[in-house]
Amino acid sequence: MSASLLTEDSAGLDGLSVWPGSTTRLPHGHLSVGGFSLAEVADRFDTPAYVLDEDEIRARCRMYRAAFPQADVVYAAKAFLSRAMVRWIHEEGLGLDVCSAGELELAVTAGFPPERVVLHGNAKTPRDIELGLRLGVGRIVVDSPSEVARIAALTGLPGRQKVMVRVVPGVAAGGHEKIRTGTDGQKFGLSLTDGSAQHAIARVLGQPQLELTGLHCHIGSQITEVKPYLVAVRRMVGLMARVRESHGVTFPELDLGGGHGVAYRPGEPALDVAALARRLNAELATSCAAAGLPVPRLAVEPGRAIVAPAGVALYRVLAVKHTGGKVFVAVDGGMSDNPRPALYGARYALRLIGRATGAEPVTATVVGRHCEAGDVLADDVPLPGDVRPGDLIAVPVAGAYQVSMASAYNLVGRPPVVAVQGGAARLLVRRETQEDFRRRDVGV
Repeated sequence: MSASLLTEDSAGLDGLSVWPGSTTRLPHGHLSVGGFSLAEVADRFDTPAYVLDEDEIRARCRMYRAAFPQADVVYAAKAFLSRAMVRWIHEEGLGLDVCSAGELELAVTAGFPPERVVLHGNAKTPRDIELGLRLGVGRIVVDSPSEVARIAALTGLPGRQKVMVRVVPGVAAGGHEKIRTGTDGQKFGLSLTDGSAQHAIARVLGQPQLELTGLHCHIGSQITEVKPYLVAVRRMVGLMARVRESHGVTFPELDLGGGHGVAYRPGEPALDVAALARRLNAELATSCAAAGLPVPRLAVEPGRAIVAPAGVALYRVLAVKHTGGKVFVAVDGGMSDNPRPALYGARYALRLIGRATGAEPVTATVVGRHCEAGDVLADDVPLPGDVRPGDLIAVPVAGAYQVSMASAYNLVGRPPVVAVQGGAARLLVRRETQEDFRRRDVGV
């Protein structure tokens, strides 16, 4: 197992603890990932570019399967999805959580078994539901009362679609208020406290076209403590017990979502997946015993925790500016390929690579090339005092919610995605080009 799976302590690793486990120092300030020089990736594929360590992703999939041997581990496609990623997830035995017809179609056409797919979404379009039913997805997660009749009608008789109801358990957790989804007052799920969840469950049970296999909840993202998940388990089991009393139905499944936090900078906390599995199973067994319920089959939905630490973003410095008592280092990417700092205040431990330098560090703000004052990739980070145009900047923990959230702002094409493994590099997703923009613009 890679070093980054074992510890987030930077001691002895000189700040490389949050990098892929295969990261190796090379002479003259170079780094390699997956046995391939990052500077060579930049030369061969240009910048900005994203690098994914295939072995790191596979190791993290296996870590989850080992931690949850009796549960379903379902990869959250929204973190990052490509045909290669679909293949890796399939080969490592994970399920797949999708949120749109687009994600679903890509997965199935890439060979992923639809029966191992969970279809999510707080506002599913008719096409989302129709495609899910036509392809035969394993589960559809009901997120609002109106979906119950819609899914049932589209299923038709004598069809029988397996569904789950997404419950808001009233648990506040997550790294930022915009990614806390376990409490009332946000758009996801059905409230436990106001009875919406119970009402939706009753409606589903009244539809012969639907088979309610269990409950689902997702309490937030970038969660680094186990306790919120244990609270969620207790509340979900309590609801399951009330459903049995009211309807005589015992659910065989419980999906606790994902949100498993990772360290973005050395010394930051990360969720201990082994401890999570151990304590979840114990809490689930205890709560079910107290309620007189059989223990349901558990499911978890990691996304970020599998792909984020396997990714590195590469940028080329375009300009260095000393103004207002600050040092601004401008690179050839920005918020179009990584909106997380602007959206969530995300912070990264980036570094200069590709040349040796003995210059004393300065505190710099690394900014993007876009026409927004908020286009900041990293604020107040140490960089060598001789940083200059043409230098390479590498940003670790870049595998999740960057490519997948990228935009075409200022008509700057989205970066390519390059996989590295065994000393070789190959293109997974090509760079978006001006020709792509011209083909989409059909009006005159």
